[in-house]
Amino acid sequence: MEFRTSLKNGFSKFWVDLKSYFNVANDLEPQLDAEQSIRSGVSFKGSQLLVLIFAIFIASLGLNTNSIPVIIGAMLISPLMGPIIGMGLAIGIQDFDLLKRGLKNVLAAMIGSIIASAIYFLISPQYEGASQLLARTSPSIYDVFVALFGGAAGFLSIACRNKGQVMPGVAIATSLMPPLCTAGYGLATLQMNFFFGALYLFFTNMIFIFVATWVGVKVMRYDKIVYNNEKRAKRIQRIVYCIVGATVIISAYLTVNMIGKTIFINNASRFVETEMTFPNTQVLNHAEYVKNGKRYIDVTLIGAALPKDSLQLAMMNKLDSVGLGGTVLNIKQGFSMTAKEIDDEKNFDQFYRLMQSEIASRQNEIDSLKSLVSLHKQFSDESVKVSPEIKVLFPTIKDIALSHMVATQVGGADTDTVSMLFVNAPGGLSIKDRQKLTEYIEVRLKRKNIHLTLNPSNFPWPSAK
Repeated sequence: MEFRTSLKNGFSKFWVDLKSYFNVANDLEPQLDAEQSIRSGVSFKGSQLLVLIFAIFIASLGLNTNSIPVIIGAMLISPLMGPIIGMGLAIGIQDFDLLKRGLKNVLAAMIGSIIASAIYFLISPQYEGASQLLARTSPSIYDVFVALFGGAAGFLSIACRNKGQVMPGVAIATSLMPPLCTAGYGLATLQMNFFFGALYLFFTNMIFIFVATWVGVKVMRYDKIVYNNEKRAKRIQRIVYCIVGATVIISAYLTVNMIGKTIFINNASRFVETEMTFPNTQVLNHAEYVKNGKRYIDVTLIGAALPKDSLQLAMMNKLDSVGLGGTVLNIKQGFSMTAKEIDDEKNFDQFYRLMQSEIASRQNEIDSLKSLVSLHKQFSDESVKVSPEIKVLFPTIKDIALSHMVATQVGGADTDTVSMLFVNAPGGLSIKDRQKLTEYIEVRLKRKNIHLTLNPSNFPWPSAK
């Protein structure tokens, strides 16, 4: 019993100590001071408006040049967090005039940012979307969590005396400015997928920073402004609940699609690397993607050409066996790829190395064939050259033929190269004359191991025609 009491007391002490670490009551600013700090950041007038415009152009330059430090600098400069946190405070304390003012300023900031960014990209000489720009067009559930926790940290830093360096970090993490600049890019280049994707990302971040502030106001039990119209307050709250719920559902749907797409790309890439390996053909590049709900794999091969139909059929059967059935497989071979694909920076180096290897291989083959042709030509030329001399030394010989040939064992793997001398001497040749002729040919043509065959039957000699 005593042990039980001691254990209970120890646990209670531990729980009290643990709660003390998370107790922010002693560190909180008075509600009026925190409210004043938030309200002062809601409006965009004077210096704040100019700072916002400068931040827009800095972010546009960072996205245009794909410079992460410049983008981060624009996030730190931007004052967009102010009116969003102000809207969360307004809902929490039911100050609908503040909500209206915050919403008005956010809309003005959005429109101004998009127009300024669009003007910049209209006059910018670079129109290709850099990787940081493209990354700002794919919102997901992870953006919801980043905005939610970032907004909570931002509100807490305002509400407490010990503020630290929270707001700069929140500005970077929640990434409010780049999506607006990307939306301006989409508007300037008439790419609506950029425009709407980036705008939705900004909307997601804004909603959940706003929600985090609203929850923080509730948790800290800020006093509400008393209105006679309670129905209006509840109606506005219901509207906010609907907007937040719709945003979460859409973000969750996009995340599920994103995870499925990532799994497909990883599996498809592994398939190409493991299954599409050929002796004299290499994979130059491959791309896996999902378009309009359809899965695609594009592969470019270089080297010896493979039978297109049988290759396609074999690969499609393998796709079915590894769970990638229904994927559209596009195979390009040799030089059927476009100039744009070759010029692609990540493909060019690999293409250059493969072409160098291919050229070296073809050159070796050409040299080998030249050597073989030269050898046969040399034999035929030498036969013509020595013919008059043999006529003088061996009057009984009417025709000769020289040949360099390969002898192969039937049913075996042994091969050998032999030099043959065929002789047409109707009166015959003595063994001594045969040996003398063989030695003469070897010395005259600087070759060893000449094999002589006398009067082969059915040989098409020139003298017989």
